[in-house]
Amino acid sequence: MLLHATCVAVTNAAILLTGAAGSGKSDVALRLIDAGATLIADDQTLLTREGDTLIAAAPASIAGLMEVRHVGLLRLPFMASAPVALLVDLAPMDEKLERLPEPDLITLLDIQVRRLRLPAFAASTAAKIKAAVMYPMAE
Repeated sequence: MLLHATCVAVTNAAILLTGAAGSGKSDVALRLIDAGATLIADDQTLLTREGDTLIAAAPASIAGLMEVRHVGLLRLPFMASAPVALLVDLAPMDEKLERLPEPDLITLLDIQVRRLRLPAFAASTAAKIKAAVMYPMAE
């Protein structure tokens, strides 16, 4: 399955960044990479299923490439693939989002993945994504 998403890995866990064209997927990915994440794919992510695990990878034609707006097309270190841990749907800054959202799941290739909706251009978005992957949810 080819998904319109940018993907980075944090501690070997793939994070899918989705949103409309120009919504900030590559911008958030670049901030995550600056904070220690590794690029998997920019703009198009190939999803496959291995047993009960959803795997993200870059299509071969764009592996290691990232479009950085106002800079150009860059060749970055990248990870070939990683298991998907989270999908982040990026929202415009003016969209009202829940302060404490209910847990949300999306099904991709018959596998449920945790989904968050975050503002793309908020300064804290990259830190929130890392925290969501690295720390357990309180119950």
